[in-house]
Amino acid sequence: MKVYTKTGDSGITSLISGKRVPKHNIRIKAYGTIDELVAWLGLIRDNTEFEYALAPLVRIQRQLMTVASQLAAESEKDFPRNLSPLQPDEVRFIEKEIDQLTEKLPPLRNFVIPGGHILVSYTHLARSVCRRAERYVTELDQHTPISATLIAYINRLSDYFFTLARMFAQDLEVEEVKWEGN
Repeated sequence: MKVYTKTGDSGITSLISGKRVPKHNIRIKAYGTIDELVAWLGLIRDNTEFEYALAPLVRIQRQLMTVASQLAAESEKDFPRNLSPLQPDEVRFIEKEIDQLTEKLPPLRNFVIPGGHILVSYTHLARSVCRRAERYVTELDQHTPISATLIAYINRLSDYFFTLARMFAQDLEVEEVKWEGN
């Protein structure tokens, strides 16, 4: 089977249902940004040996593949039968991960300027891509209802990436540059 189909050469692509939509459709932007986020997480995993990050990142990548599938399906009947939609316990998992990391970090009273180590920067990039995905998902939700669990999950994920970046900075002994205004 060939990887290329040529069916998208005119700027149109297919949803899971087979419905053809423009590649700039908000649904395509939403799940395409989730796909980008999955790739960023692979890069983060490739650049860390911190055990506290490895297994959670793989679990998150798996869940994000499910999220992308949910977003590619216009209705529940289109959702692949071999998959289960994202469950609320995945939101709780992210919250637990954030709480565990936060316990090990000093309190933060300022914004943090990303940088200091490539791993910290990659994680902040993942956070910002996650925020973009959230904007697209919530825009899509204005047109067609999206699972509240899915929206909450994406919202928590950006907080997780922020906290993970801080944890990486601490463990790599990188000074956090705080933004305190002008």
